[in-house]
Amino acid sequence: MDQDLLDHLKTLHTAAIDARNGYQEALEDAEGHGLTGLFNEMIALHEGNARELAAELTTAGETPDTDGSFMSLIHQTIMNVRSLFNGLDGSVLPGLIDGEKRNVSKYDDALQASTSASAITALLTTQRGKIEQKIAKMEAEHAEYERASAS
Repeated sequence: MDQDLLDHLKTLHTAAIDARNGYQEALEDAEGHGLTGLFNEMIALHEGNARELAAELTTAGETPDTDGSFMSLIHQTIMNVRSLFNGLDGSVLPGLIDGEKRNVSKYDDALQASTSASAITALLTTQRGKIEQKIAKMEAEHAEYERASAS
C-alpha cells in the first residue's frame, strides 16, 4: 500500500474516532431525550468504521491511534454548549449533517488514492455509502423538525 493511501486511511480513522467521541458526548448530554436514537446509531457507525480502518492500517504495518485528534475535544465542547442552551433536538441536525458531509469528502479523497487497491476501494465505498444513508436520514428528520416547529 502506498504512503498516500495510508495517509488517507489514517485521516479517515482519526475522523471516525473524533466523530464517535462527539456523538458519545451528545448521547451523555441528551440524557435520554431528543436524538438519543440517532446518536446511538452514529456511534455504532463510526465505531465500526474506525475498527475496519484500524484493521487495514494494522495489516499495512501501522499502529492506529485510538484517541482521535484535537477535533474530539471540539466536537465534545460543541455538544456540551448546545445541550446547555438549546438542548440536543432537531436544531442540531444541520451541524451534524455538515460534519458528516465533510467526512464523505474525506472518503472521496481517499477513494481517488485507492485506485490500485480494490479491497480498500470496496471498504471505503461501503463506509461512504453508510454515511450518506445517515445523512439522508438526518436531512429527513431535520425537514420534519422544521415542519413541526413552523406549526
